[in-house]
Amino acid sequence: MNHTVFEPALLAGIELKNRIIRSATHEGMADAEGFPTSKLRKLYIRLAKGDVGAIITGYAGIQADGKSPLFAMTMMDSDDRIPAYREIVDAVHEYGTPIIMQIAHCGRQTRSKITGLQTVAPSAVRDAFYSEDMPKELSEENINEIIDNFVLAVVRVKRAGFDGVQLHLAHGYLLSEFLSSDSNRRKDHWGGSTENKYRMIGEIFKRAKEQVGDYPILVKMNAHDGRKNGMKIDEALRIAKMLEKSGCAAIEVSCGVVEDGLYTTRGEKLPADAAMAYNFKYKNIPGPIKAIAKPVLRTFMKQPKPLLKFNLDSAIQIKKAVNIPVIVVGGINNLRDIKDIIENQAVDFVSMARPFIIEPNIVKKFHEGTQTKSKCIMCNYCAIIGEEEPLRCYCGKLPKRKTA
Repeated sequence: MNHTVFEPALLAGIELKNRIIRSATHEGMADAEGFPTSKLRKLYIRLAKGDVGAIITGYAGIQADGKSPLFAMTMMDSDDRIPAYREIVDAVHEYGTPIIMQIAHCGRQTRSKITGLQTVAPSAVRDAFYSEDMPKELSEENINEIIDNFVLAVVRVKRAGFDGVQLHLAHGYLLSEFLSSDSNRRKDHWGGSTENKYRMIGEIFKRAKEQVGDYPILVKMNAHDGRKNGMKIDEALRIAKMLEKSGCAAIEVSCGVVEDGLYTTRGEKLPADAAMAYNFKYKNIPGPIKAIAKPVLRTFMKQPKPLLKFNLDSAIQIKKAVNIPVIVVGGINNLRDIKDIIENQAVDFVSMARPFIIEPNIVKKFHEGTQTKSKCIMCNYCAIIGEEEPLRCYCGKLPKRKTA
């Protein structure tokens, strides 16, 4: 059944005013202990005022060794955090907007220099980008502890009043690492076959459902990850069916891992200036070498194509394979494409992240007819500078206090 963009809609029983969702992105608006700040609350209120169909928060961590290496990640790893999140939820609900919390463990895509703890992963395979640490292979006991901490986080999310929770199975974080044979080289019952690689996620669903019943648990998953021995669409289709069987409420379809960062967050031009100024791998390189390195990076770093709607074909295939709602994200930035996806391609919802950074009220503009395309230029400075600063739009310009 096809739909229209601005009609009220149900997502896993959650009432949305339209079919455009704010997708999760790292916000960097926690305090030193991982509690949400007033700045984060204000961000979500701006989104709610802008008539977004639903908000999916930036990922919140479920335990300390899985904390993001980026600036000021929120955490959901203890009960004392619940009241602060409940205040945010109540504020967003005043505008009739549902809010879903994304939770994650970053796996090997973090830095022990940031967490102060050993980096962990399904297998002792070094990440090509976060290459400082050789991650420790998780033991059976470690895996079960992480499963239980995901479940505890789901319970906390529900207690805080969020309308649902989203498990982050994409972009090379821990649960994504288990699903991909590129990062999961295990020979036991947590690796090898698709069923074994999925086992951890299946256990999270099983144990969580015992605690929260029919509370909506969504996922964000890769349809493919760009790695030679990694996730491909055929396996993603099998995993989507497993997710539905486990009780997954909806699937948001994405792609890629941090090792190939531009595969997930695409743009015309490599953000080399921002990388040289802010990224831990490049910012301490002496100036003369940086001057040489920038054009080299621009020449040799892969620029994936297409730039727009790059997960749509995968989302259509996944939608045909399951009977639960499917959300598509990735290079969606104009009303014409959104209408085509919803009205003609039979994907249930669209989600965007970068367009909401520059224009939190973009949905209202679309609906009122005052604008049909995002002002986002896809420079990706927001993603790079997020290593040191809270989320905001830079429009391809470095802050004056920083120089490359």
